[in-house]
Amino acid sequence: MAETATPSELRGPGDVDNQRARIGVRNTLRALRHRNFQLFFSGQLISLVGTWMQNIAQDWLVYRLTGSSLLLGVVGFASQIPIFLLAPLAGFVADRWNRHRIIVATQTTSMLLALTLAGLTLGGVIRVWEIMVLASLLGVVNAFDIPARQAFLIEMVGRDDLLNAIALNSSMFNGARIIGPAIAGILVASVGEGWCFFANGISYVAVIAGLLLMRLTRRAALQKHGSPLENMVEGFRFARHTAPVRALLLLVGFVSLAAMPYTVLMPIFAGRILHGGARQLGMLMGATGVGALLGALTLASKTGVTGLGRWVWMAATTFGASLILFSLSRHLWLSMALLVPAGFGMMIQMGSTNTLLQVMVPDRLRGRVMSLYSMMFIGMGPIGALLGGVAAARVGAPLTVAIGGSTCIVAGAVFARRLPAMRGEARELILAQGIGSGDPPASLPIPRP
Repeated sequence: MAETATPSELRGPGDVDNQRARIGVRNTLRALRHRNFQLFFSGQLISLVGTWMQNIAQDWLVYRLTGSSLLLGVVGFASQIPIFLLAPLAGFVADRWNRHRIIVATQTTSMLLALTLAGLTLGGVIRVWEIMVLASLLGVVNAFDIPARQAFLIEMVGRDDLLNAIALNSSMFNGARIIGPAIAGILVASVGEGWCFFANGISYVAVIAGLLLMRLTRRAALQKHGSPLENMVEGFRFARHTAPVRALLLLVGFVSLAAMPYTVLMPIFAGRILHGGARQLGMLMGATGVGALLGALTLASKTGVTGLGRWVWMAATTFGASLILFSLSRHLWLSMALLVPAGFGMMIQMGSTNTLLQVMVPDRLRGRVMSLYSMMFIGMGPIGALLGGVAAARVGAPLTVAIGGSTCIVAGAVFARRLPAMRGEARELILAQGIGSGDPPASLPIPRP
């Protein structure tokens, strides 16, 4: 009697590999099975391309008008210091009021600010002080937008797909980081900065439309008792007395303060050091985006939080080492190649930190803790940008970036040394939230009997 082949035997090696590839893709994109996240993802992707176009065009406009590395740092400071100052209040707002409505309001306001900047630039009447004022107002808007948007992810995808949604959100941000600077470099060189600002303003229509098309279940406010001050203090107290949360936030803060200003100084590298222009600036920023996108996709492919504690410090040191080598380069293509691992390390560190914070923090404190994350990640940037601009004016942009990279390596080493002592507390926090409880970080293990 002839034997009957099983379905698995009838499939060749190529079929099995294809099936595994399809499963891998579905796993990486699993958060997109949620309709609300699909709308959010597609709208934000279009809008973020415009945002990166505006960032590059704005930096180049300031550099073209002034030629000053100090003023580049000042504009960077003005655009981000409101996030540092207003983060505690913004976290309280995100935990007490409807996060969906907050995001609609912030995105609409951002659109109006972008169109105002476009009008002034296209009209030929733009001044540096006007750029600073508009950048500051956008910083105020972002201070409320970032924690609300981060805390809103769980409402779109639920707990099971939260980790993947965080990684895909980062992938979207960094995919736009590749496309936006490349488009901006072409547009600035051909038609000027004003049309980049206008394109960014129009791009907000996509994200606002996606937000309005969402179907959301009614959620009660997470925090109804206590004064605003008491609520803000509660968030600070949780972060201060929770060792893993405190350590993650401090590492992000040190890296953002010392190393992230390299992006503000990028026009100096593109113009004076590499002897290029707006197109070369877009290429450099795009190279960073390539590395960051690869890092985000690496995070998206993970099904749990295993090893993320170890990834954080390794990524910080990779970021720092890449910046040191970049500061020594005097060739465009070598500089671009070195910015790829820099972007990868930055993304792995920030994405892993974001994920670990969200899996350790109770829902009622999510907005406030994520506001502290935005304070450390983005809010420390302006202080670093201002210090970086001053340092670059005195000792040069390459040495300034090298010092920042060295600081990353030292901070990562300190975090690695303290990591073993935080294993038990981090494990308890993760299991208490019911996220990733079956797959705890290797660096934060559950003791075996």
